[in-house]
Amino acid sequence: MASEGAQGAQWSIMAPPAKKQVIVHGGKRYTTVKEGLAYILVPEAEEEEKSKSRDGQGVQQVFYNPIQQFNRDLTVLAIRAYGKERIEHKQVASQSRNDKFSEKKRKRLDQKQEERASRKAQKVSENSTASEIALAPAAADTPTDTAAPTSEEADPAPAPATAPAEQDAKTTERNDQCEKTDQSDPSFTILDALSASGLRALRYAQEIPFVTSVTSNDLLKAAVDAIKLNVQHNRLQEKIKVSHDDALAHMYSLIAKELRGRDARGKPGKSEKYDVVDLDPYGTAAPFLDAAVQCVRDDGGLLCVTCTDSGVWASNGYPEKCYALYGGVPVKGWFSHEVGLRLILHAIETSAAKYGLSMEPVLSLSIDFYIRVFVRIKKSPARVKFQGAKNMVVYNCDTGCGAWTTQPLMKNKQAPNKKGSGVFYKHGFAQAPGVNKSCEHCGSTMHLAGPMYGGRIHSPAFIERVLAELDGASPDVYGTTNRIRGMLQTALEEIMFSPEEIKAHEEQNAADKANGNNGAGHKQSAASREAELAEIDPYPFYFHPAQLAGIVHCATPPENPLRGALIGLGYRVTRSHTKPGSMKTDAPWSVIWHVMREWVRQKAPVKVENIKVGSTGYRLLGLGKKQEDVDGQAPQTAEYGKKPEETREVVFDENLGRDPDRTKYLRYQTNPRDNWGPMNRAGK
Repeated sequence: MASEGAQGAQWSIMAPPAKKQVIVHGGKRYTTVKEGLAYILVPEAEEEEKSKSRDGQGVQQVFYNPIQQFNRDLTVLAIRAYGKERIEHKQVASQSRNDKFSEKKRKRLDQKQEERASRKAQKVSENSTASEIALAPAAADTPTDTAAPTSEEADPAPAPATAPAEQDAKTTERNDQCEKTDQSDPSFTILDALSASGLRALRYAQEIPFVTSVTSNDLLKAAVDAIKLNVQHNRLQEKIKVSHDDALAHMYSLIAKELRGRDARGKPGKSEKYDVVDLDPYGTAAPFLDAAVQCVRDDGGLLCVTCTDSGVWASNGYPEKCYALYGGVPVKGWFSHEVGLRLILHAIETSAAKYGLSMEPVLSLSIDFYIRVFVRIKKSPARVKFQGAKNMVVYNCDTGCGAWTTQPLMKNKQAPNKKGSGVFYKHGFAQAPGVNKSCEHCGSTMHLAGPMYGGRIHSPAFIERVLAELDGASPDVYGTTNRIRGMLQTALEEIMFSPEEIKAHEEQNAADKANGNNGAGHKQSAASREAELAEIDPYPFYFHPAQLAGIVHCATPPENPLRGALIGLGYRVTRSHTKPGSMKTDAPWSVIWHVMREWVRQKAPVKVENIKVGSTGYRLLGLGKKQEDVDGQAPQTAEYGKKPEETREVVFDENLGRDPDRTKYLRYQTNPRDNWGPMNRAGK
């Protein structure tokens, strides 16, 4: 303890870390902030700096945003869930290598022993023959003192009888030592490429027990000094490597080192790539994606990416900027955050594909003002072939009713093989769009968005593993457990498999049970693996009842009756994790608008005089006579051009629409404080 001040005790950097400590180091005062099991030292701002800042907190020398604790809590649990599976795979692979190594050694030892026994028998035979030849003349005319040498003398300096045994013992000891080295705990390394205060690296080192090394990197010297101070304060010098470098330079240096280490056959040397690479920049992660997909291990390494520039990928203000960063155009509509997720996944996928690397999203979340995605990267040119058909463009009626239609860029089509015993996939061109430039529901102009990722954005198995980790997580360490559980549960529920996928999964489960493994640890067939790779998400976006009600100027239907109406017509309904009140369904837009018209007719009549003639709501409700658009094409409304599904009876059954899971989840976050958001960038 240095001294007693007005605000309590002041401690040195060597003091054991504790919450709300006041640390004096190098003439500066720091306050200790605890998050998870880690402690960081936040420098106190000068009074002049506090007065200049908008929130009165001062300009941060090193960036720290407490609002993103949810992000960090979730990431720790996700890496733990991923890492346990990866460590298990590494141990299995190591054991397999050891078994093969031991078998080869055993065969080589057996072969050497056989060769040694054969040589010994041959020498004995040769010596015996030589003795017989030499003894015959010796008996006749050779003096006794010049007798021929005995068989022992003829064999020059024979090895002692115990030499082979000693040699085998040494070989066995050396092999045992190699096996002990191979059977040690597998390495598990993490790169926190844009570390700022180093809080993520500290938490990874403290809270993930199987981590062997964490690299905490930042470009700013002030940030690197803060990281070193925090590492010292947390006593983690042995686990955390602090790097003062440009993130791109650091990642590319590992890639270059591996490439330069290739042997004459082009095989790379020992890899120093990371099992997990975490990108959490202030703004977009797009400039770092090319290096990150190469820097993470290509046998299923985990890439974690945050993008906080929602004004680019979730709005219609900067489509040119969005295209420049992510290779796609955003939408103007209610589901813009889901589109943002898919634009970012598309950018990761295209960055990886040119190196023969495939991307598999395991968890993709739109959270508050940012997006957080977790993807696996794997070296597989065969998988890359499927990615063209897993990207799509979207036709969106953004100025009218909000209906959307997706269009894949390519097509993965099954074809029978030559033997007729199975199928394989052909990768070809997709058909031209099946939509007009005018919306078929309201006649408004359709606009184009994308390209973007069109496959599944979550892995149910991965989410369940993270939820299992959450079951054993202490709320004292992970302060956002309730919200994590609610968001993950919602993400799990929003996955709706197509009928074909459900059938395929049921067949696979039946095959697993027939083989006696109860669906666990099964080895997928090539056909099953390819069918999984070809899967797309047929219901990628949500709609919002309040937005639909606003278009036709009626009262918003409650969630349960609207769900009950769609379920009663034979469709599935779930939520989207991105927005409260959202609904995802496999019902087509013609059915959705049929249900809304029935809601107006049965439950919430509108005042026709309040609806402008020729407006979107006017046309959707079929008010007045047939309306022609500028091209002379009539939109299909309730008054004419009805489809068969638009004539079915609709019942707003509230009980049918109730969620069968009565568990209370914190599915959506409310603003925790004033001036809440991404906060200001750290000062230089």
